[in-house]
Amino acid sequence: MKQTALTEKHIALGAKMVEFAGYNMPVSYTGLNDEHITVRTKAGIFDVSHMGEFFITGKGALDLIQKVTSNDASVLIPGKVQYSCLPNDKGGIVDDLLVYKVSDEKYLLVVNASNMDKDWNWIASHNDTGAVMNNASDETSLLAVQGPKATAILGKLTPVDLTQMPYYTFVIGKFCGVDNVIISNTGYTGAGGFEIYCKNEDAGKFWDAILEAGKEEGIKPAGLGARDTLRLEMGFCLYGNDIDDTTSPIEAGLGWITKFTKKFTNSDALLEQKQKGTSRKLVGFKMIDKGISRHGYEITDAQGNVIGVVTSGTQSPSLQQAIGMGYVKTDLSKPNSDIYIKIRDKLIKAVVVKLPFYTQPA
Repeated sequence: MKQTALTEKHIALGAKMVEFAGYNMPVSYTGLNDEHITVRTKAGIFDVSHMGEFFITGKGALDLIQKVTSNDASVLIPGKVQYSCLPNDKGGIVDDLLVYKVSDEKYLLVVNASNMDKDWNWIASHNDTGAVMNNASDETSLLAVQGPKATAILGKLTPVDLTQMPYYTFVIGKFCGVDNVIISNTGYTGAGGFEIYCKNEDAGKFWDAILEAGKEEGIKPAGLGARDTLRLEMGFCLYGNDIDDTTSPIEAGLGWITKFTKKFTNSDALLEQKQKGTSRKLVGFKMIDKGISRHGYEITDAQGNVIGVVTSGTQSPSLQQAIGMGYVKTDLSKPNSDIYIKIRDKLIKAVVVKLPFYTQPA
């Protein structure tokens, strides 16, 4: 298993460690519910250094990104971030990712840890534009500080005015006295906050400084368990669960990051899907009867006919209710449609709801 630069910190804090995407990662410290509620109401710090970072540079950088991603990166200006995906040539998704525009000839792609090699090889196989590719994943650490108190906590550690940074923007500035740190107003929790990209040798110093700076605000370390329940409450897709090589961005509800203002991998087929519709859709649902859905459970109609499959499910710490996402036949995808989750051969009633499940207070 690979270690992050912070593995020893997690172990010292008593974290429960698990293997995730080939890395030794903290799944929880004080408990999933406690960490989840702390992020929603105060602030939590996550080590997400397992994520992959690819720099794409040179005159052909934008052309390559335009070719392999579904969103339109030509609209980006320096300092802007874009959510996108890498469509494959069979109708599915290689990965979802973030695209950072540093300058006209320099971009940063942030990809999922489990797909790092696959993504690199996929992008490289389409690189006929002369773009220079640099995989900076192994020397880069990533800290996510999320929650309503994140801005106040991090503001103590940087001269950058974080209150003036809109969502999905970033700056390269000084943090904890270190230059050239990427400070990004992004995150996958819906609770607000920032992500800090730094060199491995600075990660321990940053981690300690953030925890110290956030003491009076009640910051706590949070693990992958809370990260998963937080993103699910927002209806955010998790690669390998809700989207994968067999799910199209259109049926996954990612039409908003699929722009047909340009040609990209499999764009003709995806445009046809958008125009004609898909046979299934990814929906959110709340359990009506008692029971918690899990990835892979069958979804049925009232007669027990299988109409889909659960992709994510949990007991929502914020709502105190069982929630989930899954693919269902399009005619049963409208909000308020009754569906049933097959749990231990019993049909447990649920209802399709509009996403997100949870709205973070302003």
